[in-house]
Amino acid sequence: MAKDETSRGEELLTLGWTAEEVRQYEELWEYRQRWGAINLEPEDRVFLRRAEAALPKRAASGKGSLKKSLKEKSHYRWLRFYCDALQSEAERLGLQPGEEAAWVILLEEELRALDHYEPVLGLPDTLKAKDLAPAREAWIEAVAAQGRELSVDFEAPLQALKQQETTSWKPLRSEGACSYPVLDAAAAAAFRTTVRREVAQTIRATFPSLQDSDKPEPPSA
Repeated sequence: MAKDETSRGEELLTLGWTAEEVRQYEELWEYRQRWGAINLEPEDRVFLRRAEAALPKRAASGKGSLKKSLKEKSHYRWLRFYCDALQSEAERLGLQPGEEAAWVILLEEELRALDHYEPVLGLPDTLKAKDLAPAREAWIEAVAAQGRELSVDFEAPLQALKQQETTSWKPLRSEGACSYPVLDAAAAAAFRTTVRREVAQTIRATFPSLQDSDKPEPPSA
């Protein structure tokens, strides 16, 4: 059986499948990619066949056409979406000259680390990526006292997106979290230097597809 490079869960969402059905499909797809279909329960094989029958046929233009780039992967696009949304909030709030939002700095550095290491961002990576949520909160909490504490609705951008399109994305933070520290130029530069190193190390240690990576840490500047 030829192996696809990525599952097509997001396409099922656009076809009206529920988020739970898509989650089940992606887990079964990942299992089959790793271990083959022989050990799947009969009803799981039926479910996979039903899902794949519902998907439109792909153009047969070679195996390379099946592979998404890093920036096309759902997790990367989710981070980019929130980074852009929170930058828009910074502009709306009218920060003082030189000030930067701590959350924007953090997400920029997370995207930078992904660009450097280029993880697969398949299901094993995206499941482990959930472990980054408490780390993000800890980094922000550690720097919050060095700046001004503002408030932003972190759920609003995703709610607005869901009014326009179907997505299985989850909010960046837990319900009700709204702290949005902004830092002056010196504190922002120091925070960026710190999280650039720590985020890269955390991603390198967290994502399964990077376990055997021999890439050095990204440059500090």
